[in-house]
Formats: sequence, C-alpha cells, structure tokens
Amino acid sequence: MEKKISEYKLLLSNKQFLGSVLVAAIFLTISLFINYYAATYATENISSSVTDIVLSNTRVYNLDEAFVYGSLLFFLMSVFACLNKPKSISFAVKSVSIFYVIRSVFISLTHLGPFPSQLIINSNILNKITFGGDLFFSGHTGLPFLLALIFWKDKIIRNIFLFFSLSFAIVVLLAHLHYSIDVLSAWFITYSIYHINLFIFRKDKLQWDSK
Repeated sequence: MEKKISEYKLLLSNKQFLGSVLVAAIFLTISLFINYYAATYATENISSSVTDIVLSNTRVYNLDEAFVYGSLLFFLMSVFACLNKPKSISFAVKSVSIFYVIRSVFISLTHLGPFPSQLIINSNILNKITFGGDLFFSGHTGLPFLLALIFWKDKIIRNIFLFFSLSFAIVVLLAHLHYSIDVLSAWFITYSIYHINLFIFRKDKLQWDSK
C-alpha cells in the first residue's frame, strides 16, 4: 500500500504524466461524441435484417441481467485495472479512444437492422448508449479484448478481460443482440487497433513499460 501511495505521489507531481492523462481524457471525450453521432446516423438510416448462421438456428435467450450487470462490472474492472497500474492510464485511455473512433467509421458504413428476435434490454442507462444500428463490430466483445492486450503482462487482469470478451460474445449472440460476423470480426479488428495504438502512442507505451 505504501509503495502504491508513493507511486501516486510521484506521478501526480509529474507534469508530463498529468498532461498526457489530460490529453487522453480529451481524446476519449471527443471519441465518445464521434461514436454517438455515428451510431445515431447508422440507426436513422437503418435497413432490413439479414439471416445469420448462428442466430437463425438458435432461439433467443433472456440474458438481460447478464448484459446489464456484466457491462457495469466490466466498467468497474476497467477503472480498477487503470488505477491499479496508473502508469498505464494514458496509453489505455488513448487506445480506447482510437477504438471508438475506428468503430464509428465501421458502423457509419453499413446499416443492417437488428435481428428480428433481438432481446429488448430493460435498462435506462444502456438504452441511452445503445442505438440499434451500431452493430458492426461488437464493442462489447472488442473492448475487453483490447484491455486484455493492453494489460497482457499481468496474467490475472489479462485473463479477467479475456473472460469478459468471451462471455459478452456468448451473451450478445444468445440474446440476438449482434450478428455472428459482428462478434467474430471484433477480435481481428481489435487486434489491429491495438497495434495501431502501439505505433501512434509508442511514447506512452514505452514510458509505462520502462518504469
């Protein structure tokens, strides 16, 4: 505990660290606005649904609580992971920002309608941040995988986020919230996003790993 407190005191007195975190926070705010307008555009221009090899051959399951409380638990775990490793905050937040921006591009390009038997989520909060046309690719599958890659050296945190990624993949498919292509592609696209982040934010990553 004393070591962690000393680490925080040192970082909070480091203007370079604070400046990098501030920039990361600004990036994240901008990316969320971009994601919001992209998702709104996609939903307003939504088209018909299509058949799916998985969804067309499975019944819909009521996984409302797993989706809602799983999302909340994932958010809390993400905050904990960053606070537990404060040097990672800048790179992690900037990486998530790029994730949202790239996903916004994808959901702006194709506007498939949700699968007919899609589960209706009973959550005031999630209903405000999920739209209906923002399907490709699955953020619930991709974002935990991105954090697993970011915290890969920490076996426990890595495995927790991998568990979240796989669990959300199963939940969104069984609840018919995403097409199978949304889920499968998320891992491949997210892996590419991670390496884009390594190139763009190389300095942030090196500063974290070298200390």
